[in-house]
Amino acid sequence: MTELTRRHLMAGAAAVAAGSVMPGILRAQQDNLPVRGIEGRAAPELELDYWIDADGKPSSFSVKESRGKWVFLKCFQNWCPGCHSSGFPTLKAFADEFHEHPKVAIAGIQTVFEGHGSNTVDDVRKLQLRYDLPIVMGHDPGNPDTHDLPDTMKNYRTGGTPWLILINPEGRVFYNDFHVNRESLIEFVKVQLG
Repeated sequence: MTELTRRHLMAGAAAVAAGSVMPGILRAQQDNLPVRGIEGRAAPELELDYWIDADGKPSSFSVKESRGKWVFLKCFQNWCPGCHSSGFPTLKAFADEFHEHPKVAIAGIQTVFEGHGSNTVDDVRKLQLRYDLPIVMGHDPGNPDTHDLPDTMKNYRTGGTPWLILINPEGRVFYNDFHVNRESLIEFVKVQLG
């Protein structure tokens, strides 16, 4: 595997030691905030009841069944300004580059942890059309009554939206964080695909 550092994927971030780095494993707890992400760990399965394909028809997506591929997951919310300014452009660029590649699987997931009335299941299809995304998309609502987070957020220890998860072909989380340099990410995956 080609060496990659966090600096290569994160825009403006300081370099992490070179090598076969799983950046989150060494991430220290700061300001009493919990450590985010699960880099280096086995990727949990996604337990969503709602998936649609690129045509808006009911579908499915499985991390387990995507083993052997690079898996790109993008978590978003409809009302999230950062999702529209950086998250969806990154997802669109990645999808345009790799959605037909047999060794890449891509999914967008609306992980609703707030604003349930503004981040509805119907918004998933609207966003898919708005950004012309030729990928599978899902909806993972938390519970507005109990304030429980969506399962995807809990299982991948995400910190909100937009959030990107990159899983390697061995089924381990390679990258799990808010921001990424999309050009470096695309170039990195191209190199991995040989």
